Amino acid sequence: MAKELTVQNKQFIATSSKEKIADIIKPLTKEIYLFDTFVSATSRIKNQEIFNDIKVGDKLLLRREESKFDENEVVILTKDKEKIGYIPEKDNVIFARLMDAGKMLDAKIISIDRKGPFTQIYIGIYLIDF
Repeated sequence: MAKELTVQNKQFIATSSKEKIADIIKPLTKEIYLFDTFVSATSRIKNQEIFNDIKVGDKLLLRREESKFDENEVVILTKDKEKIGYIPEKDNVIFARLMDAGKMLDAKIISIDRKGPFTQIYIGIYLIDF
């Protein structure tokens, strides 16, 4: 019986060495919808071309970012880690606290409205639960 357990462990280790651990546990996760908001500060993004590459339904990454102006700042990135803006200061306290406590959050683009040089993006924010 011990050999069977050992073989299974080796098989898991072999699998995990070929794949990213996130891909292995992905079937064990679920997204819990939390909130809708807009992406702030899109006009301050240096690479404005990034807004031509995003579309409704795209997944986005949320990361904490240190700021001398906002202690709860949460930056929003594309899957390629290109910055597109921030969660608005009026909405970011709970998300910052969750992330500081080790919770994983991500977002999805709900809508994109281009108004001349300005791009307004609405997102849904999700808690990744294991």
